Amino acid sequence: MAMLRKLTPYLFVAPLMIFITVFTYIPILASLNLSFREWNFLSPDMPFVGLRNYEQLLSSRELWNSLWVTTLFAILSVPLRLGLALVIANYLIRESVHSRLLRGALFLPSVTSTVSIAVVFSWVFSTDYGMVNAILGMLGLGKVQWLQDPHLALWVLIFVNTWKQLGYDIVIYIAGLQAIPQELYDAASIDGCRRLHVFRRVTLPLVMPATYFLLVISVIEAFQVFTIVNVMTRGGPAGATDMLVNLLYEIGFVLFDIGRGSALAVMLFVLLVALAILKSRIIGRKVHYEA
Repeated sequence: MAMLRKLTPYLFVAPLMIFITVFTYIPILASLNLSFREWNFLSPDMPFVGLRNYEQLLSSRELWNSLWVTTLFAILSVPLRLGLALVIANYLIRESVHSRLLRGALFLPSVTSTVSIAVVFSWVFSTDYGMVNAILGMLGLGKVQWLQDPHLALWVLIFVNTWKQLGYDIVIYIAGLQAIPQELYDAASIDGCRRLHVFRRVTLPLVMPATYFLLVISVIEAFQVFTIVNVMTRGGPAGATDMLVNLLYEIGFVLFDIGRGSALAVMLFVLLVALAILKSRIIGRKVHYEA
């Protein structure tokens, strides 16, 4: 009876652990194995080639271009998302009918199909019949090739991705702001502190745990963005939006080079783990100290 009591918690989590093992850990190990082999999906033979797939990737211009584009996308989009989310959350924290309606409206894109959003914005930013160029035409301005200009296409993707993910960030920030004791704001008000000073000295430090959480998941999401790229630009024009996961898709499922595709997946996995550890070392200590 005592043994059964000890095993009961493990029996409850066993279905989830089996699911995670089958659909997460085993595919990771299989991808690691395939990264050392040459395979094209059709051939029954998978000869071992050692580190050749990694060497070919590291010596290819496409990988370094994709790494640069993905890094630039993350650097530009993540601070923009978090900054806007914190400002909007600071306004929407007030309990009112219109505040609740705005929260729901802003959160709606987060649960909407990414493919649908990408298709709609492809029409919106279309050169010939897009709504944006139609508005510019009414203002007497010329058409802009939003998705065909290498200098503008990435900014369009950043806008679309920010519009989709912003609502989720706002909800997390609202929860973080609601956890800040009102007494601190009352004390600051009595001391005659200005709003900007209160925001910088009270709100920002105490909302840091939420910021750290959002920073981690936002960077991971930015390095894994694929759907809006594949639907709206397919990595173009001239490789200006060819991000890492899009390159992985092209290598693995267009060229059917599963070995190199698996090697790129492993490299991306290692990169994300390294970034998570780095952020934990740099920001995590500050979060725990200030929290």
